[in-house]
Amino acid sequence: MVQALPGRARVVVIGGGVGGTSVAFHLAERGERDVLLVERAELTSGSTFHSAGLVGQLRSDPALTTINGWSVELYRRLQESEHAPGWVESGSLRLASSPARLEEIRRQAGWAQRSGLPLELISAAEARELFPLMSVEGVLGAAYTPTDGQVDPARLCYALAALAREGGVTIAQRTRVVGIDTDGGRVTRVRTDRGDVECEVVVDCGGMFAAEIARLVDVRVPVVPMSHQYVVTAPLPAGTLPDRPLPSLRDPDLLVYYRQEIDGLVMGGYERHSAPWTATARSLDAVPADFNGKLLPPDWERFEEILENSQVRVPVLADTGVASMINGPEAFTPDNEFCLGETEVAGFFVAAGFCAHGIAGAGGIGRVLAAWILDGDPGLDLWHMDVRRFGHRHYRSPGYTLARVRENYESYYDIRYPAAERTAGRPLRTSPVYPWHVAHGAVFGEKAGWERVNHYSEPGSEELRPRGWAGRHWSPCVETEHVAVREAAGLFDESSFSKIEISGPDAVAFCRHVFAGRTDREPGAVVYTQALNDRGGIEMDVTVTRVGPEEFFVVTGTAFGPHDLGWLRRQARLTGAAVRLADVTGAWACFGLWGPRSREVLAPLTPASLANAAFPYPSMRETTVGDVPVRALRVTFVGELGFELYCPTEYGAALWTTLVEAGAPHGLRPGGYRAIESLRLEKGYRVWGSDIGPETTPDEAGLGFAVRRDGEFAGRGALLAARSRGVARRLRCLVLDDPRAVALGGEPVRVGDEVVGQVTSGGYGYTVARSLAYAYLPAGIPEGAPVAVQVDGTWVDGAVAASVLYDPKGERIRADG
Repeated sequence: MVQALPGRARVVVIGGGVGGTSVAFHLAERGERDVLLVERAELTSGSTFHSAGLVGQLRSDPALTTINGWSVELYRRLQESEHAPGWVESGSLRLASSPARLEEIRRQAGWAQRSGLPLELISAAEARELFPLMSVEGVLGAAYTPTDGQVDPARLCYALAALAREGGVTIAQRTRVVGIDTDGGRVTRVRTDRGDVECEVVVDCGGMFAAEIARLVDVRVPVVPMSHQYVVTAPLPAGTLPDRPLPSLRDPDLLVYYRQEIDGLVMGGYERHSAPWTATARSLDAVPADFNGKLLPPDWERFEEILENSQVRVPVLADTGVASMINGPEAFTPDNEFCLGETEVAGFFVAAGFCAHGIAGAGGIGRVLAAWILDGDPGLDLWHMDVRRFGHRHYRSPGYTLARVRENYESYYDIRYPAAERTAGRPLRTSPVYPWHVAHGAVFGEKAGWERVNHYSEPGSEELRPRGWAGRHWSPCVETEHVAVREAAGLFDESSFSKIEISGPDAVAFCRHVFAGRTDREPGAVVYTQALNDRGGIEMDVTVTRVGPEEFFVVTGTAFGPHDLGWLRRQARLTGAAVRLADVTGAWACFGLWGPRSREVLAPLTPASLANAAFPYPSMRETTVGDVPVRALRVTFVGELGFELYCPTEYGAALWTTLVEAGAPHGLRPGGYRAIESLRLEKGYRVWGSDIGPETTPDEAGLGFAVRRDGEFAGRGALLAARSRGVARRLRCLVLDDPRAVALGGEPVRVGDEVVGQVTSGGYGYTVARSLAYAYLPAGIPEGAPVAVQVDGTWVDGAVAASVLYDPKGERIRADG
């Protein structure tokens, strides 16, 4: 029977795979009964039915590790119920078949410690005891996680659907969505081939159809269906398998994975020559309308490398037949992470882009999506999975999206060293000074599609190269640029910074409500501040400049523009504020001129007085530099006297050359973002997305000074409640005893014998000549207390340092003049 559709449902979930059924189940579990799930064919008929079913928990992102852990908790619970999904807690092995991979799994062991995950580093011989079919030739070690496992994806989907129905959810199969209506930027109705349903929330769980569904409301979800293959072997010879379930086995150096399937194995991998399905460089995905419960033809030629590699690690496969080849399309994203959360269309949520590891995350994804819908907050820092990270307009390009997806798929098992750069789709976004950078030997990094200078190519000493991973993409050029800023002046191209204009009759009141700092000052005032969520956590970390009676200029990080603009738009909807919010990133070039001689460089070029009395820190002046009109902000992110100079983009090249020529007699040196990073670490400046985020309050982060004491603002109640309970942890600066042991982020931190936190960011400070790391530690730990940080698998001693190591009184920033 085809169930009748209701005329209205508060929430409509589109898609009947594990993602959609998990969202529906968790909404019902939270008490939301007014939910309709619609499925174009039958449950599991998308990617779910052909998934390999592996469930691994550990990821580099702590939030994703938490989500996967929640999945395991749910699957265990279901297995004990009448809706058992075939959960087998078999454990997992990840092999290191190269020295570099061994170094990687040692770092991963540190991630497990910080997350409380029971991961063990074991020898090759111990790994073979757990997986007797394997050859240990070339294996240097392994990571074993006993609580990982496998699940039957179809049974899981049906279990979640059954529980959702018991909770009051209506599930309508064979119901195809043909349109989604909006009014005033908010979803109002879902139109299907069986009738229309009014609603307040739509959740796009369409899997490989997710992009097509999102286009109905002009939202881009950059997923590409990729052909992903694995084989199910014939039964192995009698006596080959032990009398217990084999752990799943991954050998990323050979690009292969295995799991037990009754009396045979499932074996697959990630080919170096990928095969997108339906999408091309000039056309978006176009999955056939009747592609339900279907597979693609086997592509044995493309699978040949995987097949040969599989026999290297499990030799018995050379004499074992193949029962079936599964070639099913899986939706991949440009960075191999999920697409979750609310889009720019109010009430339109996404849970898609599962990238062949969606079964591992499905249980937790339903939980965070239910919280996001019902509470307005997922409860975790999900920026690395937030669909808004793809809000940059270039992701609307099918060619750019496809190039990024292919690069990530084909390097799925590669070791991802920190600071390694992707190459696909580059160069794309460039500043007006890009040709100058190229001509002067710049080494570029990429962020949000922007080409940004990491450093320039100049000779330097190798003496300070860090050991291990931190030394992989290190350059001696950075020290020279760092020292120039401290001793003379540095010039940095920051045109990629995201810039947002807030204007309109309610702009002053809106900014007063949204931001925790005092933004309602006179025009020309610059305020460093945060926007807080309902937990008191930091949703935005920005500078806000009042440029007129009804106009504000907000500057945020390069990658965070879509996130911050989305947050502001949501606040405008909630408050009904009459404001105009505009992304003006491309309209303004921005150059940072910093250092003790920056005033000497700039003064002859501008009619504005640069004296403290006329141009105090922090403030803004509209003036000219050379022949260029600029908006000059006296601010810094390196801890020195200086300015950020904003000009219309068409003037950018002229302004840069003017500054370079004027600065040469004063020792000015152009620099890149690697130098900025080392400079800001010495000064203790925070970075959103690593040091601070939605789960950290200003008080915990040492940013209470940026919060005004009076008046109402978003998140104030939660912040005051947290203060009344007492701050339990604080972000602290750690100095490591070994200057060549450099932490980069994610490493566990130990006080005594207990792991109490993880590094948020770290690096080498060339002025203080120390290896620095930041981490949240229990509030009572005093300055000077001994700590240890696990760098590349080795515990390195250190101590809690002062909160600001360089110029703690800020005298250099406010330099007299």
